[in-house]
Amino acid sequence: MSELPSYARGVAHFDAADSLRAVPLVPRNLVLGFLQGYRATISHLYGDVCRYYPSCSAYAVGAVQQHGAVKGAALAARRLGRCHPWADGGVDDVPAHEDFRFDLTRHGFVVPLRKD
Repeated sequence: MSELPSYARGVAHFDAADSLRAVPLVPRNLVLGFLQGYRATISHLYGDVCRYYPSCSAYAVGAVQQHGAVKGAALAARRLGRCHPWADGGVDDVPAHEDFRFDLTRHGFVVPLRKD
């Protein structure tokens, strides 16, 4: 499994006091859980074949983290459409969300930004 880029990892922890503020993040984190499962199991069958950095699955993780489940999935689908044997490849980072206001755990899940 390829390493997630530094912008897709964090050091935050989920705090039970933030449970209500985390409810809107549930769909995003469900998709991230699916992607982490894919990256831990199925992705190994393909090996390191992606022509882009980060790999397509790591790009999908970053896109969902930054833009949410729906727009992130659309960005990931667009990236998969560009990934083919004749692509030039290269560095293709996820476009940053200008109002990203969340923290990331070390496993890449999204948690509410701490107010302290």
